[in-house]
Amino acid sequence: MLTPQQRRLHAQAMAHAQWAKEPDRKARAWLGTQGFLRRFEREVDPDGRLSPQERATRAEHALRSYMQRLALRSSRARAARKAGGDASA
Repeated sequence: MLTPQQRRLHAQAMAHAQWAKEPDRKARAWLGTQGFLRRFEREVDPDGRLSPQERATRAEHALRSYMQRLALRSSRARAARKAGGDASA
């Protein structure tokens, strides 16, 4: 079993190895982005019953909601650090 620091180092090493193999960085990043977006499509339409257009619209809203929640958590953490308090929210 790896420690958290060892897992991080391993993941970083593997990421560097992947980037070394892929000459087209934009294409590689695009694949990751597409996988990230598919996550939200599966979330809003797990059974695949919606039309592609409706699924894409709902997935976009789910993505925006996710990003807004991240921004809120980040804002709270910064405010807590500034106040010298606990950043858990």
